[in-house]
Amino acid sequence: MAKNIVIVESPAKTKTLARFLGKGYDILATVGHVVDLPKSKIGVDPDDDFRIDYQVIKGKEKVIAQLKKAAKKAETVFLAPDPDREGEAIAWHVANSLRSGSKATFKRVTFNEITESAVQEAINNPREIDMNLVNAQQTRRVLDRVVGYMVSPFLWKTITHNLSAGRVQSVALRLICEREAEIDKFEPQEYWQIAALLKPGRKAAFTARLVRIDEKTVVAATESGPKKMSITSEKEVKGYLKELNKSEFSVSSIKETVKQRRPVAPFITSTLQQEAAKVHGFAPRRTMSIAQKLYEGIEVGKKGSVGLITYMRTDSTRVSQQAIKQVRKHIKDEYGGSYLPAKANFYGKKKGAQDAHEAIRPTYLDLPPDRVKKDLTPQQWKLYALIWKRFVASQMTPAQFDILTIDIEAGRFMFRATSQQVKFDGFLRVYNEAKDPTENGNGNGNGAVELPSLKENDKLTLKELTPNQSFTKPPPRFSEAMLVKRLEADGIGRPSTYASIISTLRDRRYVESNVGKLAPTDLGVTVSKILVENFPKLFNVKFTATMEGELDLIEEGTDDWVKVLSEFYQPFKKTLDALKGKEKAIKASMVEKTDEKCPKCSSPMVIKWGRNGRFLACSAYPECKSTKPLPEEEAQMKTTEVCEKCGEPMVVKVGRFGRFLACSGYPDCKTTKAITLGIKCPKDGCTGDLVERRTRGGKVFFGCSKYPKCDFASWDRPVNQKCPSCDSPFMYHKISKRKGEFYRCPDCKAEMPIETTESAEVTG
Repeated sequence: MAKNIVIVESPAKTKTLARFLGKGYDILATVGHVVDLPKSKIGVDPDDDFRIDYQVIKGKEKVIAQLKKAAKKAETVFLAPDPDREGEAIAWHVANSLRSGSKATFKRVTFNEITESAVQEAINNPREIDMNLVNAQQTRRVLDRVVGYMVSPFLWKTITHNLSAGRVQSVALRLICEREAEIDKFEPQEYWQIAALLKPGRKAAFTARLVRIDEKTVVAATESGPKKMSITSEKEVKGYLKELNKSEFSVSSIKETVKQRRPVAPFITSTLQQEAAKVHGFAPRRTMSIAQKLYEGIEVGKKGSVGLITYMRTDSTRVSQQAIKQVRKHIKDEYGGSYLPAKANFYGKKKGAQDAHEAIRPTYLDLPPDRVKKDLTPQQWKLYALIWKRFVASQMTPAQFDILTIDIEAGRFMFRATSQQVKFDGFLRVYNEAKDPTENGNGNGNGAVELPSLKENDKLTLKELTPNQSFTKPPPRFSEAMLVKRLEADGIGRPSTYASIISTLRDRRYVESNVGKLAPTDLGVTVSKILVENFPKLFNVKFTATMEGELDLIEEGTDDWVKVLSEFYQPFKKTLDALKGKEKAIKASMVEKTDEKCPKCSSPMVIKWGRNGRFLACSAYPECKSTKPLPEEEAQMKTTEVCEKCGEPMVVKVGRFGRFLACSGYPDCKTTKAITLGIKCPKDGCTGDLVERRTRGGKVFFGCSKYPKCDFASWDRPVNQKCPSCDSPFMYHKISKRKGEFYRCPDCKAEMPIETTESAEVTG
């Protein structure tokens, strides 16, 4: 056993670090946290300064035993979990677990990038464990545990069992539900635009748009609503068209300007998640998982395991001076002096940003994306290329555009045509930030359309007037990228939490994805309504952001963690106590009356909540316990399948692991079977059928009915569509932002558009 041991979180780092540190060091991994709050109880005592009952996580006993054995023989234990609050807490917990029986010296080391120079510098300059960071992590953990364990039972009593509330996740759910409410109450407004096709003599015709009538500006409405003066009726349009057809058109002014566009800052956690979602459709959790592997180390040819990027949980745009020198040399050598600014570009930090870590950037500029492509998975390469290009572009010169604006008078009307041409591409040679189309309004510019050479007072011939009717659209649902952007803007959560917030809402079935957008489920809307109405302060955007600020103050050492928890807990407990005894009344208020009559006693049926969603129940309960599915769900649940044992119709039911077929003669007949997709398993020699399944977290996937004998599984839904290219008996149903919905062959990868909407009828 070496005299020095280095303890990291992830086993993936061990190869990379071993290469840098040599034989004098043994590298061991905790594989995440080793202790945590107990699962069976709250584990926090508010009456004893929030004493925390830490317990060894199930399955980590062997890890701790291995670390203890190594620590007893070591002279120095370097604690090297990730450089953030969670990592600091892990280091503290490990040290507390190992000190007994060990004479070793315990030192904390952190590195923002896993490169030889950064690791050696960390080893040569260790520090003590930062208890401010630890206390900030403990405070967050206690806050989340207290809210989860004390509010969740309230949901059980007012809605149904097995629901849970989260301090931050519930605020994110509120944002999604409030956006859905805006969409529901939205009333579209009519507006019109007028375009004129104009011809200057023998030169090419061009299009200009109406921008002003008299002295009033006509601004095309954005999708969220009209602005300033808009033309709102066909009657108005007809009057204007009649007048314009009699008017003379001439050039009133020509304006040429040069516009600069600066590069954007290198990635921080939130912007990386947003860009990866917009460009590649990666969910935040997927982005962070890929980035973690790129940070910890990838086998790159003869170099061995290489950490390709800096630490990926950061909200700072700061870049080290060494990295600045390297990238400036790369830009000059690769693109020439005209692409290198006289001084390095500097990007200010947003309010509340922590500056402990650099921005996310490549660690080695001599490993460009194309050089390591063969060593990375396709998704790893896509994310690495984004990070690489964004960083290099961030230190390049601005792009320059020639803007030509031509104003045309026609009596009391003014039309405008604009053209934008690239004068110098600058940073755009390397990288151009993606835009989310749902966040863009309607513009009047003609983009890069080339306009003819004109002079003031030139006469123009009107060739055609084109009125265009449009209607404003409701605000868009949040994509995952848009939600991350909103959470960051509101100060909700921190870089390390954005991915888990969205994943938790999905796992709890409070939200679902609809063509890439997050929509609340009925359950999510109900949970949010109950929480916001009864805990208006707790699940409030401003309050949650304030708590994030308190955690930052604890981390800085300017606030006491026990004091912060006490100030939160006392009013929270008072609110909770005031609700005791009111659960039944709140639950009763959630019951919806219907005109449906009970088939057994003819009493009115009401809509209630159960473990599998809403259902119809007799209002005479408990005297009559008759229940049935809602009419719209009952229609979907009927099938043409017949029970093979008793001949009764089979119906669709929902269980712990998703939908299944059950005999309608239950409880007399308890026959069940999986719902098949009508597609045979593609594995050679397997006679099973493909069926719909659900993970423990509630995510739907598709597998073989012969499981566990056959392990075929797919996240994409197989459809009974023969591939037109290779005769594969089925294809996958896919959805992407760029292509929409389409089919893809599992064998030859051929794609085909979906021309008709498939029936949702369940087949046996």
